[in-house]
Amino acid sequence: QVHLVESGGGLVQAGGSLRLSCTSSASIFSIDVLTWYRAAPGKQREWVAQMFRGGSTNYADSVKGRFTISRDNAKNTLYLQMNSLKPEDTAVYYCNANTLGTTYWGQGTQVTVSS
Repeated sequence: QVHLVESGGGLVQAGGSLRLSCTSSASIFSIDVLTWYRAAPGKQREWVAQMFRGGSTNYADSVKGRFTISRDNAKNTLYLQMNSLKPEDTAVYYCNANTLGTTYWGQGTQVTVSS
């Protein structure tokens, strides 16, 4: 069982930055795939950034060059650094862990970008 808790969301002006955190109850280094998703009002949940256990990363085209996923193994925490934020980045952001064939979700954190 993996318990995930996101934090760091808030209200920011367009062009600003936020850093989201996702703290895991399990060793984050041992998790196969860690993914940030987001769900905007009226839209389907979409994946934003992904990190594999070996450290490789993937980004959605919409955030490439602006967002950076990283982890701190000692703190069992996954991060999402979000720069140059746009109003269309407004959404609830969720942390997802997939390991040993099981998927776990955090409760989400709201990010609102004003124009």
